[in-house]
Amino acid sequence: MLNITDNITFKTIRPKILYFGTPVALITTIDENGHPNIGPMSSVWALGYNLVLGLGCASKTFSNLIAQKECVVNIPSVNLHQNIENIANLTGANPVPEDKKTLYRYEADKFTAGGFSAMPAQAVRPPAIADCPIQLEAVLEQYSILDFGQDGKPKLAAVTVKVVNVRVHENLAMGTDHINPDCWSPLIYNFRHYYGLGKALGKNFKAEL
Repeated sequence: MLNITDNITFKTIRPKILYFGTPVALITTIDENGHPNIGPMSSVWALGYNLVLGLGCASKTFSNLIAQKECVVNIPSVNLHQNIENIANLTGANPVPEDKKTLYRYEADKFTAGGFSAMPAQAVRPPAIADCPIQLEAVLEQYSILDFGQDGKPKLAAVTVKVVNVRVHENLAMGTDHINPDCWSPLIYNFRHYYGLGKALGKNFKAEL
């Protein structure tokens, strides 16, 4: 029997990032005046109807979510990668946080800047993004600070939200409790490059379709 380690060597490295292929999400929130914001991010995972969001504590998305306790996690398809990149260096925080000043600039209207269309959510106050085929309306459960900056201020947080309503583009729905994986193509963030899905390879034993 072939020992795979006979043909593969490994190298110890320290990557600057660990975004090894995660879905892109656009988090919509509102501030204390009801003004909407869009926060692109790729640190999100689901367990049941619980989502864990990895957010920078200096971001407007984080401050809005902690204060208003509601958001919509909009999941874009592959055709929206340029729209997302158009707002990638924009922040809704004014003034721009010190650690963002070299790369980011303030933008009050990210919907227009990114070419996105807003639509009312059904169960929460922040608007959803009509262009995104999957919309997960959610409320804040809790958050934990993961890292602190050199100044001692919170830098990174894991935020847990509970999904209270799910809406999808009609062509994705199979009945009322399934999404058709053959019709859904999520946008993947792979070491800071945008990718789509390749050919289907198989399915898990729990798959019902």
